[in-house]
Amino acid sequence: MSPLLESTPKRQSARRVDPFARSNRTATSARLPGCVETVPEPHESELQMTTATARNPDPKPRGPVMAFLDFIEWLGNKLPDPAVLFVLGILIIWTMSAACSSIAFTETLPGKTEPIRIVNMLTLEKLAEFLSTMTESFVGFHPLGVVLVAMLGVGVADHSGFISALLKTMLTFTPKFLLTPMVVLVAVVSHTAADAGYVVVIPLAGIIFYAAGRHPLAGIAAAFAGVSGGFSANFIPSGLDPLLAGLTTPAAQLVDPAYIVNPLCNWYFTSASTLLIVLLGWLLTDFVIEPKLRSSVVDGDPETMPKLPELTRRDNLGMISAVASIAVCGGLLAWWALMPGSSLQATPPEGETWELYRRLTSLRPPAAKLMASIVPLIFIFFLIPGLVHGFISGTFKSHRDAIKGMSKAMESMGYYLVLVFFAALFISSFSQSGFGALLAVKGANFLKSIDAPPAVTIAGIILLSATINLLVGSASAKWAMLSPIFVPMLMILGISPEFTQAAYRVGDSTTNIITPMMPYFPLVVVFCQRYVKSTGIGTVTSIMLPYSITFLVLWSAFLFLYWQLGVPLGIQGGYEYAPTAAASP
Repeated sequence: MSPLLESTPKRQSARRVDPFARSNRTATSARLPGCVETVPEPHESELQMTTATARNPDPKPRGPVMAFLDFIEWLGNKLPDPAVLFVLGILIIWTMSAACSSIAFTETLPGKTEPIRIVNMLTLEKLAEFLSTMTESFVGFHPLGVVLVAMLGVGVADHSGFISALLKTMLTFTPKFLLTPMVVLVAVVSHTAADAGYVVVIPLAGIIFYAAGRHPLAGIAAAFAGVSGGFSANFIPSGLDPLLAGLTTPAAQLVDPAYIVNPLCNWYFTSASTLLIVLLGWLLTDFVIEPKLRSSVVDGDPETMPKLPELTRRDNLGMISAVASIAVCGGLLAWWALMPGSSLQATPPEGETWELYRRLTSLRPPAAKLMASIVPLIFIFFLIPGLVHGFISGTFKSHRDAIKGMSKAMESMGYYLVLVFFAALFISSFSQSGFGALLAVKGANFLKSIDAPPAVTIAGIILLSATINLLVGSASAKWAMLSPIFVPMLMILGISPEFTQAAYRVGDSTTNIITPMMPYFPLVVVFCQRYVKSTGIGTVTSIMLPYSITFLVLWSAFLFLYWQLGVPLGIQGGYEYAPTAAASP
């Protein structure tokens, strides 16, 4: 494919390359989201790690753990393309729904009297509904809009060279031994900007590691672990906090009508969890994942391999001006959001008084327009600094260069659009069939029937959430389905809704990184194929499996330690529930 921009006269030794280009040997012809850079070749010593393997395979014997991960990689790579997996999933759901629709299940959702029933998706009526809503299911699929709108802004910042310049400067002040924790920390903090971490931080991490002479897949893995595996770890409150609390409250009110869950009820725990995830991500990346990747040859085209630039004086001036524009935009946004009566704040119902945080972060009606504007704000906060850097550094000559950056970004999303189409149809079929509610109720009823101690019950909640997460990726959709089951059940056992929610968040996060059913998983596979052409589902799964298992075990243990020490989970975040006079018997 042709490069985004040819070399400029002032930089004859440099080359503006297309970071999205893909070899014909890969499964698709899509191109990767990433950064656009003007770069000299990295120093030969920096690439020694990635090139020496091609000449001299790792002579060290493979231990049993590495051998097991290699087996997982081999087995997973035998799977069909992810798009085909979603098609097969739809057919399986339809077939199972036809077979189970005649079975009379006795399980009921809390507050409901009618038992759950499986809907036959193979009836003519349901097939007609499937066809008539196909476009709506695709267009309304949440990750689709997040990716496309965000990538428009990212494309401008990318094409202008701002992102690569910022990364180069960041690396200059970051000691090499702190590179991994820095990447994981940035990935964790990216949750504050909705799903931007998936489309921004993960591909940039590969570029940073490659430029530092380390394996790029290790950087992608570290960022993926922070963004997705540590999804509920963040010391900055995000939109997820009030969203989950808004679902936990009505679930708790099935038992206690007066119960209210504070949006920051897990804040102390998620803040402390940030340190845990960064530490575990650091150790696993440097001592487990990167050694495993020594035998994985970086065989991408060197001419199109993303690298960090040697910055000119105009580049530095453009970057400083772009960062200043971000600060100005951030200040204006803060002024607009915090001013009394701001239109970005939610308007409380008549007779109620909401604190400022709730007015700014409410996601349930009445919702704050600030939360609803997160994705457009991502677009703006990349677009403006991209334009500033582009025109000041000289990489942009006219507005057509900015539009070209957006166009290139959209061209890179072709394969992902195919995956999203089939993923959206699969998730829609799975939800409409009723299998999700049935599996959740059966699992919850089993935990209740064994009459286990509270610690075992909490561990069961974590494991069940982690397992269901392999099939249903959306944290809010899952909790909307599970909270009316878990929360009332555990309240009857004396466990607080806040504790149940924290347990769910641990389980929900840790298996995100090993399931191709997670909407962004195929995108990570595409990122990896930019560097190692043979990367498949099994490759990514085998790389991320150590993170998933370690996070699940040690993060759960960390939650139990919190419990034993009696440290509050957050604001109004206790562990025990004592029925009040308003509570139902």
